[in-house]
Amino acid sequence: MKNFSLLLLMLTIVFSCKKDNSNEQEIAAINVDYIIERFDVAFGNATSSTLPDLKRAFPFMFNEKYPDSFWIAKVNDTLQQELTNETSEIFPELKEEKKEISQLFKHLKYYFPEFKTPRVITTTSSVDYRNKVIVTDTIVLISLDTYLGSNHKFYEGIQNYLKQDFNKEQIVVDIANGYADRYIYQNKNKTLLDEMIYFGKQLYFKDLMIPFKTDAEKISYSEEELNWVISNEIEVWRFFVEKELLFSTDSKLPNRFINPAPFSKFYLEEIDKESPGEIGKFIGWQIVKAYMERNDVTLKDMLQTNPDEIYNNSNYKPKK
Repeated sequence: MKNFSLLLLMLTIVFSCKKDNSNEQEIAAINVDYIIERFDVAFGNATSSTLPDLKRAFPFMFNEKYPDSFWIAKVNDTLQQELTNETSEIFPELKEEKKEISQLFKHLKYYFPEFKTPRVITTTSSVDYRNKVIVTDTIVLISLDTYLGSNHKFYEGIQNYLKQDFNKEQIVVDIANGYADRYIYQNKNKTLLDEMIYFGKQLYFKDLMIPFKTDAEKISYSEEELNWVISNEIEVWRFFVEKELLFSTDSKLPNRFINPAPFSKFYLEEIDKESPGEIGKFIGWQIVKAYMERNDVTLKDMLQTNPDEIYNNSNYKPKK
């Protein structure tokens, strides 16, 4: 009986791998046609004679209440010039970034046939790291000055747990996040479980849209942090259950377990100093994975499904 069960498991894995490989072959054949428009370079080189053409090409980048003299003064501002120079030096071309963004767009087109390839535009934002990427129906806007490398001089004074993501490898991950937020429908989050499931949906979305990225990159962990949460998954889950946190509406819980932070706040010294932040997202990810493994549900349907329904039908059990 044990041998039969093992054989069944192996066959399931083999057929699953064949299906995944077939999907990836279909996805690779999808055509996406776009260019990366370097607004950051064009703006950095703008003059009073070229500015009108630039405004016509990128009207959404200019607030109409400001006259042309304001924009020319900004171009010539020493800080803006430094931003432009540093960004151009680190991103003279975007070949690898375009390759990864193309793969993301192909996966989006496969799972969401209505997806239309957007304009992809790069800019600088005076290191506005809370808006590194902006995704709309027709435009993806990337602030390249927030991806210059975590040790860049522009980021002095920014906490390490934030600037560890300020590298070029994170660009496609952040774009995928932006699209996930557009496709996920969920009523206003009230409980910790709601928050966990929301970000679990987001991470599962990235599993399918950017499979070429590691799990650590998807959740913005180092490999050491990811290994820690995998090794301690059962203890973290036990803590959430025993403390009756899952269905709590305590407004402090997202800051303890969901929002970016240097560590998660269990208020247990031996755990807090070792744990990475946002650990609730990781557990939510595992719940959503368990739900998708045990239920015949499309990605689109799952993204619209109520968190309680996902949890109740996931039969989630932490890996020992």
